[in-house]
Amino acid sequence: MSHVLLKVPFGAAVYSHLPEITEMSAPSMKERKACWGARDAYWKCLDENKEDESMCKKFRCSYENSCPQQWVKYFDRRRDYLKYKAQLEAGEFQPSETTGTS
Repeated sequence: MSHVLLKVPFGAAVYSHLPEITEMSAPSMKERKACWGARDAYWKCLDENKEDESMCKKFRCSYENSCPQQWVKYFDRRRDYLKYKAQLEAGEFQPSETTGTS
């Protein structure tokens, strides 16, 4: 693949093969509700299947297709944090054997 450099004002260079950046808009209320519903259905599936992701593939696909990528990343991290916090508060958290070693 060859790259073509284009000169733009102020001497900046851009690659012509990059996708055009379009203005992003916030999801509508309908889209947000669809995202939250898909997220909740996926999380419920994980809860009911002892975190077995293979049992929840269709829910994960729906979740990823209903939510912006950054939201999925945020919600996944939030779920992990909330599970960790609940285990910690219940005294159930067990650090891995490699934790704290250098």
